[in-house]
Amino acid sequence: MTAADSVAIFAEGTFEEQIQELVNYIVRNRSEEERSAFIRPFQDVLKTEPGKKPLEEDDNRRRKIFSMVVVEVKTLGDGSEKEIEGFFNLLYAHLFSLYAADSPETKQFAAALIQTISSASSEQTSIKYRLLSNLFNALPRKSPLRLTVYTTLLDLATGNEELDALQLARVDVEKWLREWDISSEEKSKFLKTIADAYEKSGDLATAYDYSLVYVRSLPAGGPATEAAAVETIATALRLPFVFDFDPLFKLNAVVAAKQHELFSLLHIFLNDGLPQFKAWEKSHPGALQKYQLESTQLERKIRLLTLASLGFKNIGQDLPYAKVAEALQVEPSEVEKWVIDVIRAGLLSGKLSQTSQSLHIIRSTARTFEREQWEALEKRLVAWKAGLAGVLEVVAAARKQGAPHVGAGGQTQQPVTAA
Repeated sequence: MTAADSVAIFAEGTFEEQIQELVNYIVRNRSEEERSAFIRPFQDVLKTEPGKKPLEEDDNRRRKIFSMVVVEVKTLGDGSEKEIEGFFNLLYAHLFSLYAADSPETKQFAAALIQTISSASSEQTSIKYRLLSNLFNALPRKSPLRLTVYTTLLDLATGNEELDALQLARVDVEKWLREWDISSEEKSKFLKTIADAYEKSGDLATAYDYSLVYVRSLPAGGPATEAAAVETIATALRLPFVFDFDPLFKLNAVVAAKQHELFSLLHIFLNDGLPQFKAWEKSHPGALQKYQLESTQLERKIRLLTLASLGFKNIGQDLPYAKVAEALQVEPSEVEKWVIDVIRAGLLSGKLSQTSQSLHIIRSTARTFEREQWEALEKRLVAWKAGLAGVLEVVAAARKQGAPHVGAGGQTQQPVTAA
């Protein structure tokens, strides 16, 4: 959505001529008698009595006339999409030229127009998106009305299962929230609305990303903040594709909920393995059911994370099936299935060898990057540096020995020495 998307029609002419165009559009499909009765009050108020200010110089009269027009805008009208868009664009132009962007009148008229647009027939959905987008772009960047307009767009897209039509990007959302003159509570509510919209549309990955931003926006302390943090923890554990729990520990609201039973479970998924999970499950009967978590799914997650951690400690090495089976608490015959699963999850890259019954680790993901992981990375870098130094020594030694020179035509030439 950019300002350049707006298409202006009925833009030429005087204020009087433009009002007449708007009024004629509203009554275009009514009977002659109805048209005459409808237009007459506008004709009367548009006349300038002798000795009075010209209409172009009388802001109060122009505001009165404009308000009379807006009151009569109860549908999108019977024109083509181009005509409907032009009609509303002209209304927007007059609204923002006659009233300050943050005035009560602007809020009142904008709210009325938004209601008219959003309640229009479902057969006019495409133009409804266009009209709301144009209004959004016509508003000043700091205007709090932008929140109202975009929330309406979200409701419209969600209700029609067309959320992708908005092409919403998180970078845009974050920019808007920096620009809009709205409260912190309103910003948080907007983020929650976006997260809920994506969840309803079935895009759980994007919904989860926005839920993290939402929780980050909440003020510290308070039961509502803790409830949101706990729900986000449960969601992260519940979603089968979420394996990176480290971002949760960077959220103040989550850290503040450290006394909650789910926080201790989250800590296990960040640092520990299956035995610790089993012990937690035994000491918290009914907790998984309470938060709609499945033991089987959580066991799968903790095993995959355990295998990824084991792989991270052994990058570039061969892991025997027996060692993998021991870490995962599974039979050696099941190792290949779990390795394939962890590779599909994107947590590890390696090669299986049935002959040697081993897994060669090429790449693996660390659950978190703390001191232990940095030390492991340092050791690998030192080893690579030593390996490269050895290669350089071999190359330098070969050069000193005077390797044969290859001349033109690919013929090998011996070095020429003076007699």
